[in-house]
Amino acid sequence: MRAGIDEAGKGCVIGPLVVAGVACDSEDYLKSIGVKDSKKLSQKRREELAEKIRKVAKVEVVKIPADKLDELMENKTINEILKESYAEIIRRLRPEVAFIDSPDVKPERLASQLKDMTGVEVVAEHRADEKYPLVSSASIIAKVEREKEIEILKCKCGDFGSGYASDPKTIAYLRQLKEIPPFVRKKWKTLERLSQKSLIDFEL
Repeated sequence: MRAGIDEAGKGCVIGPLVVAGVACDSEDYLKSIGVKDSKKLSQKRREELAEKIRKVAKVEVVKIPADKLDELMENKTINEILKESYAEIIRRLRPEVAFIDSPDVKPERLASQLKDMTGVEVVAEHRADEKYPLVSSASIIAKVEREKEIEILKCKCGDFGSGYASDPKTIAYLRQLKEIPPFVRKKWKTLERLSQKSLIDFEL
């Protein structure tokens, strides 16, 4: 059995980081239903595919809330946190080989480190979510799970857009905050660029 692993939310300023792993023996089926990089699919299509993927594959998900991510980033980089999450997913799935969309500028370094950590053969490549149906499937699961968490947050805290710094609605939401809630990542440079007048009580 082979597995694919990918993440959603690495670069966002609001909401969790989500890592997903998908393992199955039906890669031809994944191709037949049209899995592809989640960014190239509509939210509705991602949700439809996620349901189909879960019916034929073993799926594992790691979710790290913003406040937990801030805590971890006191001593680790985001890529180190991702590496540990990938290792956890691999241990849960126990595949013969794992394919990973690499956040490391040197994918072969990440592959070697993960093999040492898990004992599993790892293939890490840039844009693996565009090359391997298993990684595309993991990308879809991760994105759908993150979107669910974002909708829960919006119901509680109002509409802050996508949670990414490229989203004007997200930036507008951050600017009007009087204090930083736990679902906003304090370690992100996005906050440093915003006016301190609107971010009182925030310690850089």
